[in-house]
Amino acid sequence: MGSGDEVVEIDSLEKGLLLDAGTPEETESEDDSVLYSASFQELEEIFVKYQTVKWVLYSLLLVLAWGIGLFMLLYIPVRRFILRKDIRSRRLYLTPNAIVYKVTRPVPFPCFGVLQKEKHVLLHSVADVVIEQGYLQSLFGVYSLRIENVGVRRPPSDDVQIQGIANPNAFRKAVLMHLSNMRTEVFSRQASTFEDSPNLLGSPSKSVRHDSFPHSGELLLLQKLEEVGSSVKRVQTLIEEQHSQTSEPID
Repeated sequence: MGSGDEVVEIDSLEKGLLLDAGTPEETESEDDSVLYSASFQELEEIFVKYQTVKWVLYSLLLVLAWGIGLFMLLYIPVRRFILRKDIRSRRLYLTPNAIVYKVTRPVPFPCFGVLQKEKHVLLHSVADVVIEQGYLQSLFGVYSLRIENVGVRRPPSDDVQIQGIANPNAFRKAVLMHLSNMRTEVFSRQASTFEDSPNLLGSPSKSVRHDSFPHSGELLLLQKLEEVGSSVKRVQTLIEEQHSQTSEPID
């Protein structure tokens, strides 16, 4: 009976904190060009239970080690409040050019404010969307979605990792389909430019051919002039020889 009363007290305290904080309001309206939007509301309870179990396991280990786990067990109601605020504020959607992830979560002590995070991942830098699930996650049906970047492999901490998506396979399919459409469009544009390039290159070649004809005619004319000049020189040498023979004295 004691454990049941404690659970009721934790739930009542958690609901009181949520009511005092108020429901989260969206300060920014999503763009009209949103192609697909992921959902987190369906897995709120499962996600909170999963994170709570992880927290309890870590707390028990720390109780056996240094005794700090006692304070962590007392912190469970605040932890659950932070998790609920976190998952309710998450926004993950796909635009024509990027994947946008927004979240607003309270700090470890909610009286000190909140932390806002907004991440934009350009689609041309996306290599793959990976869906992962660990052993404890499989017990609760929770998945992790990781967006890998193109190029040199970076540390896993640089990738965008998101937990608690209701249907990660649908979001991954939407991203990959949009990426394939973008790449086929780029390839079609390149093919059209390659098809148009021979026509552009054909006109200068024709002009070069037309210009080559007068050039060859000039060469023929120069050859004829050289032949005439050589024949004139031969006639001059013959005349000079005859003139020299007639001018010699007769003994």
